[in-house]
Amino acid sequence: MADEPRAVEDMTFKEASIELEQIVRALESGELELEESLERYGRGVELLKSLRARLANAEQRVRVLLDATDENAVTTDTSAAPSTAYLNE
Repeated sequence: MADEPRAVEDMTFKEASIELEQIVRALESGELELEESLERYGRGVELLKSLRARLANAEQRVRVLLDATDENAVTTDTSAAPSTAYLNE
């Protein structure tokens, strides 16, 4: 990562998801030096934390909207859902 990475809060959800997927693939390849692996792992943790917070916020907003329209509406907990890769889009 020669260039300074973009601030996570300035990225869209999709952009952060794509970067996280790229980091995971690079780490899984086993071709990175230790220092680069640690740097990318740290960036991945930062991205994942942001993505989880955004999903939790979106889920809360949906619950508020559903509660406003139907008090008996059932919501599904998506916190354990697998990540969605947006590569090649």
